[in-house]
Amino acid sequence: MSMKGYPRKLDVKSGRVELSHGSGGRAMAQLISDLFHQAFGNEWLARCNDQAAFDVSAGRMVMTTDGYVVTPLFFPGGNIGSMAVHGTINDVAMSGARPLYLSASFIIEEGFHFSDLKTIADSMGAAARGGGVHIIAGDTKVVERGKADGLFISVAGIGFVADGLDLSADKVRVGDRVLVSGSLGDHGVAIMSKRQNVAFQTEIVSDSAALHDLVAVMLAAGPGGIRVMRDPTRGGLAAALNEIAHQSDVGFHLQESTIPVKPAVAAACELLGLEPIHVANEGKLVAIVAPESADAVLAAMKAHPLASDAADIGEAVADDHKFVQMTTGFGGRRVVDWLWGEQLPRIC
Repeated sequence: MSMKGYPRKLDVKSGRVELSHGSGGRAMAQLISDLFHQAFGNEWLARCNDQAAFDVSAGRMVMTTDGYVVTPLFFPGGNIGSMAVHGTINDVAMSGARPLYLSASFIIEEGFHFSDLKTIADSMGAAARGGGVHIIAGDTKVVERGKADGLFISVAGIGFVADGLDLSADKVRVGDRVLVSGSLGDHGVAIMSKRQNVAFQTEIVSDSAALHDLVAVMLAAGPGGIRVMRDPTRGGLAAALNEIAHQSDVGFHLQESTIPVKPAVAAACELLGLEPIHVANEGKLVAIVAPESADAVLAAMKAHPLASDAADIGEAVADDHKFVQMTTGFGGRRVVDWLWGEQLPRIC
């Protein structure tokens, strides 16, 4: 898409998005060229086609797509752009695949500041480069004021998984261990504190991060021993384990005392009436691992900077009801069910 002959540059410092920036004309071409191409620039985007062609390597293709509507758009530890890239990379990585390519679609509200859009796009570009992926296709739409709450982003991701690797939630067996990569609830509490203007003595920062390198380390440490991995986003660890239990026809028994939660997050959850096990995460994973591989996988996790406080928190058990149960810090036992209703709307 050429900008030849267009008389002015995009006013990124003080300008705002207008409906013309989604019209398909020169204003839209300028937005794409001056802002998105600058942030994402790569050989695929440089061709300015309506699609991107790429070579396919050996193995199986993995694809995912997700929409991001988080509010506020900026939060401690990231923003909607970096989170959109991290979240999509993680969805691909949970299959054991190596993420390679992303597409990004933007729905922008009229009047949105170019400076904020540039910050978000730049953070997406940085997150993509940090994750070793390329944003190779995209789309931009502009809607009237009041119709999009600033900005919504939809991202699709593609990766490739090696032949012979097949992680699936229906492969869990009784006796398998439940491993988590780190402290729970950081992202959800960071969003809630920002949204409600709740101040804590220690700032709580989102854990948003790309996990594909951690996944690769885990797979190398426990070849054939990892049954399934999930990133416990909306609904938290509780939702992830309940989903896996129903897919594998097993139950889970957890030990509350072994579940890592930062003291500040625990205190915030108590204040807000939340449970860390139900709160969303954007940079953590849960893995169900065969018992003979669990120690090696856990050691590899702890050696990785994104999982230094990883923990073994329980096991898969025989249970016709497929319950997730937890022994509490007081020695009692309770069922950990899916969350009913919406705990934190627009968390991602």
